Amino acid sequence: MAERPHISVLVQEVLEFLTPRAGGRYIDATLGAGGHSAAILDAGAPDARLLGIDADPLALGIAAEPLERFGARAILRQSNFEKLQSVAEAITFLPVNGIVFDLGLSSMQLNDSARGFSFLSDGALDMRFDPRDETRAADLVNELPETELADLIYQYGEERASRRIARAIVYARPLATAAQLARVIERAVGRRGRLHPATRTFQALRLAVNRELDVLQAALEKIPAMLAPQGRVVVITFHSLEDRIVKNFFKSAESLRVLTKHPVRPARAEMLDNPRSRSAKLRAAEKVA
Repeated sequence: MAERPHISVLVQEVLEFLTPRAGGRYIDATLGAGGHSAAILDAGAPDARLLGIDADPLALGIAAEPLERFGARAILRQSNFEKLQSVAEAITFLPVNGIVFDLGLSSMQLNDSARGFSFLSDGALDMRFDPRDETRAADLVNELPETELADLIYQYGEERASRRIARAIVYARPLATAAQLARVIERAVGRRGRLHPATRTFQALRLAVNRELDVLQAALEKIPAMLAPQGRVVVITFHSLEDRIVKNFFKSAESLRVLTKHPVRPARAEMLDNPRSRSAKLRAAEKVA
């Protein structure tokens, strides 16, 4: 059976909060397959422009095809969104009227067995968004002392069995593939309901490899300076650690007005059509004049 392509989540909700208009400038900080970018450019016809960035070169290649019809209105760059401001400054693209972040893992990355994001694959323990980065998941799994590995799994995965899992990993290493690691974890803690026992550990490793929480905090702090007055930022998160960072930043930033008292969740129809959207939460804020 063919793998399902990546489906962008909460697209209509993103448009409702960003309110793209003709002549506007927008940034998609996590380009992915280009779904949000295409929707923004369509809504901002005929001349809104968009800068789309992604750390993953494969994502840029995939997004280029659906965005080709927009011509020079769509500008694509490979970069981590930690460097979002400098990328935009380099092409004189500031200030902007809106920025969207769709955080986490795309279906394209999860379905690519060679990259080791999925515990169902025999791919190498890599998990890097940007292949130019040095640290792989295998480096953490096979080299960290047991205590540090347990702390990492607990902090980034919120995994209560982190010490038992770390002990089992250290005993079994070296581990080369995602499937090997998943089996070690399952033997250590057993099955606990519908969630695969390796889910939180894999999340923790991915977050650590790509420094996702630190990068998110650094990027958010630059947003107010990048937005034009009444410009808006929309962030979609997929787990509590990300959502907490976004919520706290929006509340503390004096130049931003929070537009979402509570996070916006996908409608039931979207969750049924795209099960990976179930954990998505959207928060939005506007730069005050």
